[in-house]
Amino acid sequence: MLQIPCPHCGPRDYTEFTYRGDASRSRPDTTDTVSNDDWVRYLFLRDNPSGAHVEHWYHAFGCRQWLKVARDTTNDAISDSVLARSTGEQR
Repeated sequence: MLQIPCPHCGPRDYTEFTYRGDASRSRPDTTDTVSNDDWVRYLFLRDNPSGAHVEHWYHAFGCRQWLKVARDTTNDAISDSVLARSTGEQR
């Protein structure tokens, strides 16, 4: 069973969290005109990495904070978990 270490609540079962996806993706810059192809790539095309990966998880049934979790997708080993806002992100 996957246990996610929440910085506020300690280790918790993954069922308390909602998975958002890849934390390394960034939204297209909308200060300029963004092509439909850019939006399609951002919204629908995803990699399915094998190995180390950084993901966003929301602690829905706990402190309700967004986390960045470094997880190895081959064995679900979690090497790090930090608040997303501590990395300059707002949710």
